[in-house]
Amino acid sequence: MLNRILLIATLLPVFLAAQTMSIEEYEPRSTLVVPETIVERARYPFIDVHNHQRRLSSADQVESLLKDMDRLNMRTMVNLSGGYGDRLKRNVEALGAVGGERIVVFANIDFSGIDDPDYPDRAAAQLEQDVNNGARGLKIFKNLGLTTQDTQGRRIPVDDARFDKLFETCGRLKIPVLIHTAEPSPLFEPMDRHNERWLELKLYPRRARPPERFPGWESIMAEQHRLFARHPNTIFIAAHLGWLGGDLARLGKLLDRLPNVYTEFGAVIEELGRQPRTAREFYIKYQDRVLFGKDTWRPNEYATYFRVLETADEYFPHDRKHHGLWRLYGLDLPGEVLKKLYYKNALRIIPGLSAEGFPD
Repeated sequence: MLNRILLIATLLPVFLAAQTMSIEEYEPRSTLVVPETIVERARYPFIDVHNHQRRLSSADQVESLLKDMDRLNMRTMVNLSGGYGDRLKRNVEALGAVGGERIVVFANIDFSGIDDPDYPDRAAAQLEQDVNNGARGLKIFKNLGLTTQDTQGRRIPVDDARFDKLFETCGRLKIPVLIHTAEPSPLFEPMDRHNERWLELKLYPRRARPPERFPGWESIMAEQHRLFARHPNTIFIAAHLGWLGGDLARLGKLLDRLPNVYTEFGAVIEELGRQPRTAREFYIKYQDRVLFGKDTWRPNEYATYFRVLETADEYFPHDRKHHGLWRLYGLDLPGEVLKKLYYKNALRIIPGLSAEGFPD
């Protein structure tokens, strides 16, 4: 009898904890037994067109980064956080001194003085100087369209006419614009039991985009698409599949309508992996318009990207549960499609990239 009482006393806290467990703590272990392929190194050398390196301050740090890239089979990294002016020039020189052509830099926009009459000319001139100093493209961060304001406190739309000369300069100089507009659409929706990103909103409440503080998702994305259409001679790379990874048919229509638009899949691999047949068909159809992007520099997460793209594995976890409470499936893409995603498309649209080390 005493032993039974002791057993109950031991197990009761565990049972009660399980009954009150939160969704953040719930991590079920799958009992499914299927083939498993761990891919820690990409099948082909690849170019990551969406990365951020803001804290490289020494040659040793750059050397360490290059070693991590080698382990992944990453031949070239695009650092989108290049800045502008003197900062851009310093970044290009510092990364080039150690990494050579393996780390290239995109410039960013200076929004200061945006209400001045000469701002359009000044912004375009700054970009041209940045390109002369080694920038290979322009990166637009998500603050444009969401939080960036003019001196009157008014939100600046993505397709604001004050940037027209800047984007025309990009077309003339033949450099691409990688642009991040808005956020995943569920972050603009009510945080209720139907919201796929409920967990993300719970863990990161500052990511919520309520209508009393932000324009609607459709409104912001329409601004981006109008921008693409207004500058047909400028190549745009819509970051994160343009937040249309959950509606690839709509993304395909955008690509069909606007031949100057490309896309990449940084931070949205979980959207592709839950729809393997649809995503595979999309990638094969639009194999000339998609590039490899990862976004946040976490080397251990690249294995999930490789596994989704290269294998036929079933029902495996992804890296960030708050991005989606589902499992992934591999797309098992053909080799020629992988080559285009991994490096051929980037070599074609980003000027000055070295083709050394890539297969034919």
